[in-house]
Amino acid sequence: MDRASAMPSDRTGRRRRTRAGTWSAVTALALAVAGLATTPASAADVNNARNAGFESGLGNWTCTAASGTTVSSPVHSGAAALKATPAGQDNAQCTQSVAVKPNSTYSLSGWVQGGYTYLGVTGTGTTDVSTWTPDTTSWKQLSTTFTTGASTTSVTVYTHGWYGQAAYYADDISVYGPDGGGGGDPAPTVPSAPSGLAVSGTTSSSVSLSWSAVSGATGYNVYRNGTKVTAVTGTSATVSGLTASTSYSFQVTATNSAGESAKSGTVTATTAATGGGGGGGGSLPRHAVTGYWQNFNNGAKVQRISDVPSAYDIIAVAFADATTTPGAVSFNLDSAGLGGYTVDQFKADIKAKQAAGKKVIVSIGGQNGTVSISDSASAANFANSVYSLMQTYGFDGVDIDLENGLNATYMTQALRSLSSKAGPSLVITMAPRPSTCSRRRTPISRRP
Repeated sequence: MDRASAMPSDRTGRRRRTRAGTWSAVTALALAVAGLATTPASAADVNNARNAGFESGLGNWTCTAASGTTVSSPVHSGAAALKATPAGQDNAQCTQSVAVKPNSTYSLSGWVQGGYTYLGVTGTGTTDVSTWTPDTTSWKQLSTTFTTGASTTSVTVYTHGWYGQAAYYADDISVYGPDGGGGGDPAPTVPSAPSGLAVSGTTSSSVSLSWSAVSGATGYNVYRNGTKVTAVTGTSATVSGLTASTSYSFQVTATNSAGESAKSGTVTATTAATGGGGGGGGSLPRHAVTGYWQNFNNGAKVQRISDVPSAYDIIAVAFADATTTPGAVSFNLDSAGLGGYTVDQFKADIKAKQAAGKKVIVSIGGQNGTVSISDSASAANFANSVYSLMQTYGFDGVDIDLENGLNATYMTQALRSLSSKAGPSLVITMAPRPSTCSRRRTPISRRP
């Protein structure tokens, strides 16, 4: 009845994290959720990237090792697109310095095709972000958001491929937000109505929808029976709070600073009848094996996520740490302690495990963990910070291992809030500590 556990951990040789307790079960919570809300852009927001569609060749862009050129086919829009080819030790990175305003939030997006492709930004003054996709034979939109620091007036936007992979194509790069001083490129127009709206899943209380991306859109509004019910940034949403065995109609619109498109075609869906049994837990097996992956070097064999044996169904990344904000947590990859393991490699390995049917979650606590959730404010901070980590690194959920006490009332509130953000695929595990039984658990990697 034990689950695999974290090894006593010691980043400094003195700070020891010993995780004790017994494992009773791995619980996957499938909780309905509405799409992520977004704030409409103001009229002053523009695309701050220059030569965003590569219509002026590589003007404003710099590519490493002469890896980039412009081509007339394939293109996402206009007459040109970027083609960049990795070679040897070069990953074909193309960059542009973009003027931005301090203390402002921007949406970074771009359309890519071909080999492994990354899109990201550095020099934000806060948290640098990136997103990526494996090789794709058709145009696919990558998107993420970032916030600038108090003194940040420019950032570096980049695309790159991966070593030994095929050439990638990029087009219509956008750094959308407050004008950093360079004006818009190009001025936005009202997007067209979304197409391809379809029902991707139903439960007794929710309907999941998906649709095709619209060029120039920065968000989408979802309508149920003619009434707007949520706004999202991606091309999918789950509308919850519905009545069992009831038919509903849905439409979607695309939005940007220029306005809102006409409504898409209508789809209808009927919620399932109320029935017994637990909620859908995704692809987890009935009995799942969990192991703890160490984000530090304490003398045990250093492993990457890609080194974790396939026998583990759930990989818990240990640990996220408390911040100075009550209830909030953060996670920083110990690249130096892990032999130069980069954040991009870490994210790519997580995606590869997920593609193999595994779940990767972030663990909160440990013996020395001091996360305290004791009121509604700290519960909200916990949910927001964990969800931010899920968005940043691609985690499937969270492991709760607060060995120094837990307030059940506010932890429940925090997890319900997290589930409303993350949706029905959220995975939550816990390590209860009955007073009658205590057993030290072992990690994925042990001392040699």
